[in-house]
Amino acid sequence: MPEFSFDNSFLNAYTFGFCEKRGFTSGRAWRHSLDLMAETTHCNAVILPVCAWQDHCYSTDIVSSGPDVMDAEDVSRVASRARELGLQVILKAMVNCRDGYWRAYIRFFDHPVPVEPGWDDWFPHWTEHVCAVAEMARDNAADLFCVGCEMVGTDHRADEWRRLCLRVREIYPGPITYNCDKYQEDRVAWWDAVDVISSSGYYPIGSIAENLQRIRKAAEKAGKPFMFMECGCPSRKHSDTRPNDWRFGEGTDPDTQARWYSAFLCALRDFPFVRGVGWWDWPATRLYPEYAGYDNSGYCTFGKPANAMLARFGDEIRNPGTDRILTE
Repeated sequence: MPEFSFDNSFLNAYTFGFCEKRGFTSGRAWRHSLDLMAETTHCNAVILPVCAWQDHCYSTDIVSSGPDVMDAEDVSRVASRARELGLQVILKAMVNCRDGYWRAYIRFFDHPVPVEPGWDDWFPHWTEHVCAVAEMARDNAADLFCVGCEMVGTDHRADEWRRLCLRVREIYPGPITYNCDKYQEDRVAWWDAVDVISSSGYYPIGSIAENLQRIRKAAEKAGKPFMFMECGCPSRKHSDTRPNDWRFGEGTDPDTQARWYSAFLCALRDFPFVRGVGWWDWPATRLYPEYAGYDNSGYCTFGKPANAMLARFGDEIRNPGTDRILTE
């Protein structure tokens, strides 16, 4: 297992291959896309999310293998190529709902009710998926493992999460984190069970600094390093005021995305307690041509002004003798 520490490095990661299906690495597109990600953004790590599925927010069955979920071979191929490119590897266990509702709404009665679905039905299935991804993290010597993402409706179940983290540690020997949602960094009560606090940093352009001040207090209270496991902004007009909403905004406007990235990178310079970022998100098999960047309204920065900002940011991280963050 590689040694991993935030002491002397800044983790500059990009999420790759969100919701890719089993066997996506049997073709060539993913490899070309990963190479472009490393080449054009100068990131030093890749986050690979392994997404299971459940039918709806109150379903207790989780499909963690099958045609809709990337498998161990896919993970191994991406991790191997990432190492060849000099990237650190982060694996992340996730679940999505097939009916389109956000995983944050997964919730059950806190007191068991006969014939109603409950936590005792759901958590074993979720633990099974997380442990399966933990085995992939172990087998591919991942540098960091994330046990879940933006599961706000489950966050208060501290005992179950602590037991899950203990199970993961029996499998994967490296550091673990949990990706809480925005505004939840000071609400999770079981940060003691992980090594790194992480969250989704989709904060409006006008409130980035105030939220970083709040997050710093939470990290100091927990005595843990902090990173953003997710952060970014779509390329739509006004999306910088609601960067967490991929549907919000008008038309296509990469300049709005660039303004948000500029503000976010500047804020990172003022808050060095943040030890890493995970930009959202870079497609594996559906990457558009670079010349089409200005016609793409999504989060990916390829072919857009924000990508050049990330390249300079990556260079400064690799050369710490310069200012850590320059946005222009």
